[in-house]
Amino acid sequence: MSPALGNTVSSLQRSGTFINTLIAALTICGQQLFSSFTFSCPCQVGKNFYYGSAFLIIPALILLVAGFALRSQTWTITSEYCCSCVPQLRRISLLERRLACLHFFSITGRALVAPLTWLAVTLLTGTYYECAASEFVSVGRYRAFDNISAGERQEILAGFPCCRSVPSNMILVRDEVALLHRYQSQMLGWILITLATITALVSYSLARCCSPLTSLQHRYWTNHLHNERELFEQAAAQHSRLLILQRIKKLFGFIPGNEDVRHIHIPSCQDWREMSVPSFLCMGNDVQGNYSFLGGRVDEDNEEGRSGDIELKS
Repeated sequence: MSPALGNTVSSLQRSGTFINTLIAALTICGQQLFSSFTFSCPCQVGKNFYYGSAFLIIPALILLVAGFALRSQTWTITSEYCCSCVPQLRRISLLERRLACLHFFSITGRALVAPLTWLAVTLLTGTYYECAASEFVSVGRYRAFDNISAGERQEILAGFPCCRSVPSNMILVRDEVALLHRYQSQMLGWILITLATITALVSYSLARCCSPLTSLQHRYWTNHLHNERELFEQAAAQHSRLLILQRIKKLFGFIPGNEDVRHIHIPSCQDWREMSVPSFLCMGNDVQGNYSFLGGRVDEDNEEGRSGDIELKS
């Protein structure tokens, strides 16, 4: 891949617009597949509303929760700024809190893309709404229902979404009710899209107006966070691999891939018991924190002097 193409792909991956568009496209495809293979209106009195409403609302709520849960930034903000059970090791400044709020609003906006897309697409399609609202249509102006009891009327209306065989004088009523539900559903869909667009524009404008950063500072801050996360993950992977190799050598007498196994030994029962006790990161008053189950098997004071014996292999 050429450097120019690589830079373009990297820029698209970091672009919020590209990510939101991708999420919306995947949601639309998922909604079409979900509707084709799983949705089937029961067409029974008292069940249509709950069934149609469940397919309309519950997937949107699941997508909203998943949108928050699958973003690492959510847990970063929660653990660093919102979790009161964790002892604060440093004082958080007002500027950091404002930046955290700004970041949280950005996460919320991205988390809302999938559920709002689901609601908009399902309303524009009209299938779920037609099933949920089939029992509540007003039939007072239809003379075909004049001599029909209330119970039979509800059964007939509940069967409209399934296109069941109806008397000849009900066919036009069924088609008209279907068109009415489709009209109402699509109007709600367009209203939702309009409100979401206006809300996104106003929220973005207010966030920029209330942000303590200028436009260039915001771009620098975004790039800084991206580079910091990327470089930290690389350094953490290399550091943890080196540390684990050293502790494995201490426990077993050799490291994977090393042909020199003259000092191999079998861990004792006490070694295995100590390995089974989890070590937590910097929860006590120790100068250095333990990072793994093998933490108790290495003399930390001499670790730096022995780390030169370990060779990292990619």
